[in-house]
Amino acid sequence: MDYGLQISASGALASIHAQDTLTNNLANINTTGFKPLLTGTMFRQAARIEDNLPALSSNSLLERLGSGVLSAPEVINFAQGALETTQSEFDVAIDGEGFFLVGDSSNPALTRDGRFTLNGDNQLVMLTTGTPVLSSKQDPIYIDPTQGPVLIGSDGRISQNGGTIAQLGLGDVANRGILAPMGGGKFGSKTGSPLTLTDATGLVRQYALEASAANEIESLMKIQSASRRAQSNIGMIDLQNRLISRAINTYGRLG
Repeated sequence: MDYGLQISASGALASIHAQDTLTNNLANINTTGFKPLLTGTMFRQAARIEDNLPALSSNSLLERLGSGVLSAPEVINFAQGALETTQSEFDVAIDGEGFFLVGDSSNPALTRDGRFTLNGDNQLVMLTTGTPVLSSKQDPIYIDPTQGPVLIGSDGRISQNGGTIAQLGLGDVANRGILAPMGGGKFGSKTGSPLTLTDATGLVRQYALEASAANEIESLMKIQSASRRAQSNIGMIDLQNRLISRAINTYGRLG
């Protein structure tokens, strides 16, 4: 395959991947607690270097031209979204650093989506997925709605009639680079292994939800930029294809 086509194709693929990621960010501008993904590209080494084949025959001039680009590993932007007031006593947000613990008590997932509710068994769960919300002891939380209003303090303590029922499980990780989206507003380890949790420093706010951290205008501008890059690279592929075709039809007939 022509070297120029390879370079242009790598740029087109990277730009299309960026478009897909940015479009997903834009689609979630109204999703509670959503954290957008940051995209980027990285220089691709020559095949001889990339595949660790130092003895492979190569061309030093072409290597100096580079081998195009690859999509860089995506990074989650954990910047806090705006806190919005709600009317539900089971809506909570974290003002500051940290996550709610949800899911499997042996390997909890993390979330910033504080839209909680009670299921048919009076267990506190995530509204959108039904995932159990865990206590500070990583146990399920049960609340009897007939026992009066529920109050949730800044430390996550849940109380009714002056008595403490449980405390919301809060946690964080020392290196958020190990986190990956799991769907449904949850994050877990990239390897699937249990997370080593640290203390959350944020404060719990009842009757509040954290808005999406995705920015509509920024996402639209980045999508347009990625689209232009993709179109430019596709244009270069078409140009090189026509040059190759002309070369074959013209010089291939000589002699």
